[in-house]
Amino acid sequence: MPQSSTASTTLKRRQFLALAAASSAVGVAGGLAPSVEAAPPKTGAGASRRFNAVFTGEHLSRIAFPMGGMGAGMICLEGVGAFSHVSLRHRPEVFHQPCLFAAVSIKGKSGAAKVLEGPVQGWKLFGAGNTGNGAPGATYGLPRFRAAAFAARFPFATVTLSDPKMPLRVELTGWSPFIPGDADSSSLPVAGLEYRFTNPTKQTLEAVFSFNSKNFMVVGSNPQAIKPIRGGFILWGGAPADRPWEEGAFCAVVDDPEVKVNHAWFRGGWWDPLTMAWKDIATAAAYDRPPVSEGGPSPGATLFVPFTLAPGASRTITVKLAWYVGHTNLRIGRDPSGANAPKENYRPWYAGRFKGIEEVVDFWRQQYTSLREGSEAFASCFYDSTLPPEVLEAVAANLTILKSPTVLRQADGRLWGWEGCSDNSGCCHGSCTHVWNYAQAIPHLFPDLERSLRETEFGISQDQRGHQMFRSALPIRPVEHDFHAAADGQLGGIMKVFREWRLSGDTAWLRRLWPKVRQSLDYCIATWDPAGKGVLEEPHHNTYDIEFWGPNGMCTSFYLGALKAAVIMGQALGDDVSRYDELYQKGLKKTENELFDGEYFIQRIEWKNLRAGNPVENKSMVGSYSPEALQLLEKEGPKYQYGTGCLSDGVLGDWLAQVCGVGHVLDPQKVTSHLRSVYRYNLKLDLTDYPNPQRPSYACGAEGGLLLCTWPKGGELSLPFVYSNEVWTGIEYQVASHLMLMGRVQEGLEIVRVCRQRYDGRIRNPFNEYECGHWYARAMSSYALLQGLTGARYDAVTKTLHLSPKIKGDWQAFFSANGSFGSVGMKRGRPYYQPVRGQLDIQRFEVH
Repeated sequence: MPQSSTASTTLKRRQFLALAAASSAVGVAGGLAPSVEAAPPKTGAGASRRFNAVFTGEHLSRIAFPMGGMGAGMICLEGVGAFSHVSLRHRPEVFHQPCLFAAVSIKGKSGAAKVLEGPVQGWKLFGAGNTGNGAPGATYGLPRFRAAAFAARFPFATVTLSDPKMPLRVELTGWSPFIPGDADSSSLPVAGLEYRFTNPTKQTLEAVFSFNSKNFMVVGSNPQAIKPIRGGFILWGGAPADRPWEEGAFCAVVDDPEVKVNHAWFRGGWWDPLTMAWKDIATAAAYDRPPVSEGGPSPGATLFVPFTLAPGASRTITVKLAWYVGHTNLRIGRDPSGANAPKENYRPWYAGRFKGIEEVVDFWRQQYTSLREGSEAFASCFYDSTLPPEVLEAVAANLTILKSPTVLRQADGRLWGWEGCSDNSGCCHGSCTHVWNYAQAIPHLFPDLERSLRETEFGISQDQRGHQMFRSALPIRPVEHDFHAAADGQLGGIMKVFREWRLSGDTAWLRRLWPKVRQSLDYCIATWDPAGKGVLEEPHHNTYDIEFWGPNGMCTSFYLGALKAAVIMGQALGDDVSRYDELYQKGLKKTENELFDGEYFIQRIEWKNLRAGNPVENKSMVGSYSPEALQLLEKEGPKYQYGTGCLSDGVLGDWLAQVCGVGHVLDPQKVTSHLRSVYRYNLKLDLTDYPNPQRPSYACGAEGGLLLCTWPKGGELSLPFVYSNEVWTGIEYQVASHLMLMGRVQEGLEIVRVCRQRYDGRIRNPFNEYECGHWYARAMSSYALLQGLTGARYDAVTKTLHLSPKIKGDWQAFFSANGSFGSVGMKRGRPYYQPVRGQLDIQRFEVH
């Protein structure tokens, strides 16, 4: 039964009615009600493509949709039905597209044999690796369907194939388990491929489906084999004793009584194996051949499923994929001086759960139906929403990050993440706190995994001084404290401890962490606010990989948020936190009086009167002071500041405080003014005339995007902070959701549209938002768009579901918290929560 306002409801009726009566709705079932002052959109950005809709034509070019489990490896389903980005060895392999394909053959019909893929994307034929030599070994030259269409419904994706020469309609649905509240089921090294064939003709068709692969699991000259398993084959690659991480297995099975398996492809030189495998496909062959028992190893394998389709009939053939690479050579982070711990490497979670590939396959077969039902329940609930399609698209597209190699989960279940993925390795290690601050999906969908990050940060990554290494080691273990703490990361962690406490209601958990939280905050005060002014003055490292010198809106808003969160937590635990409250009040006054320029918050650059001393001698991540830079130092101050700039992240701490449930930490009117300035000055609909000497491929030319910083009133520094001219999707979503929280819905939606328009499949993959690497964690700030529009936030301590909707009339949206997920909304003026999985103990609703 839905949990509704039959529970005690506190409704600030006057504010709600005023909001509901505000300006006109966007074209969705539940109209959006932005503030009365909302500016009209600058442009019809996004009008050339429907959001959250089917991709066709040139928009298929770059689509690669991740399938796999959290921390378990990934295979991508492309927009045309091909498989690529095959990354099973706990590292990304972005351009790994092995000879792995499905095909169908129609018996008795000449030429009716095709790979179950659409046309090869043009960029693969020239410009990609090895194409100058003709792309030897690729399947691009095999007959295939003439047209394809792609639709995503995370964690499912469907490719529709058509060809006038083929008397079949084909749909391929690829998926992997994703069930909020069930981290283990969502961390499996598996994927499902469901090929649905329909006969639209008036004749009965006899056909053969095949799934084919070369053995891509072998490394170098290591041992290899094609091993048998019921209904399929295992591609196995062995390893020498001193390199156990090179061993791996990949399996494909079909549970069908008619399945036949050729374990022994033709052995020969040149392109003999694929040539002979295609001859089998072209002739609609279907036979059993056992693994080779003599001579060299088989280069590949095929499973066949013959089937008959009456006129108008349909048939689905399901291929279950699984893989197992139980060891790695991943060990990252500098051990403390004198550490004598054994030099163990990272092992994935699934290696602690399953002994080998056979156990994974057995589990996948037994649980396939229930895991699909659970994943379908999530998808149905998520998309059964009245929120705008660009919002649903942005949120769902970035949930694919959880299926990418950005995320690792070690054998004991703890989560660990890169910032993103380079083409062949992880990029920027250690669940980097100042990047993962932005990621809002995991605490709501898999709260136990998010809590493991807090336990790492305030546990093994924090020393006795309270200094946190913002990059944790892998495997998770003590690490040398040999660099600055990150002010935004460490202070943001305190607000996230508050969030995890309120989401779970686990005050005992908070009590265990509280001494380390206090220690952390005291370190921050002593290091960056030693004079007790309530603002961060001393140089403080941050997410731009540099140090800000002097107080500024961005990092001081984190400080204020951490102080306010600490006051609430300490009071709940009976601790004396009066010092924190005093610092918060002082800092709030100083920030608003000295850092707000009447329109937005700025930085007051200071360096000559700080305890840190000479910036030239300050330890920094990259760079030094050349003679030319020394001249700039005297004229402008330390390199890499923002000064009078309008910074898109300028009130970031207030955003994090709001989404964590801490509440506002700055005057809401001033915050709104800052965000409106960011929208006015930093959102560009055409970047052609804006110079970016940094990393331009995130957005450039005629594309639009939200710049990290501009200087509309002058005062731009010769060398402002690095990245200042760039566009990051994680910041675009942060600003958009913050605008929504402040009632500026139309401006927020336009930023989302401008961002997602760049990821339309033509140039960029819609399911891979990148920054310093593919599948960049910061982009999970898009999840906050749900809260931005609905205000939905659960507090397990008070057993209250808070709503602050920016939506007019009846509305419905996906909501997940504390192991439960379902639909939240308003119906005929009454709030409700309809659980789909799990329950929330809701004793009252508060509609603000």
